[in-house]
Amino acid sequence: MATKKPASKKATSNAAPKKISAAEAKKKAKIEAIKAQKAADREIKKMQKELAKTEKQATDYIKKNPKKATAISAGVGAALGATIAALAVGASKKKKTTKKKKK
Repeated sequence: MATKKPASKKATSNAAPKKISAAEAKKKAKIEAIKAQKAADREIKKMQKELAKTEKQATDYIKKNPKKATAISAGVGAALGATIAALAVGASKKKKTTKKKKK
């Protein structure tokens, strides 16, 4: 039979937090901003590499399967066109109903 270990209690400090000057706070904020900018730059570079890889894959697919690529493009274009047309019709109907309500 295994015995349970008692839960350890973390020491809590009742001391007031250390106060820092405005200059120190500004310096710390600048350092954190620089760290965040560097992290963002790394992520952007990663995404650019992934995008370039995906672009190459798409280009290769188009070269190997031009008919399929054309059909896919036509389908996507038709879907987008239908969506835009539906949104335009919906918007014009909405304008007509609001004009009738104002009268």
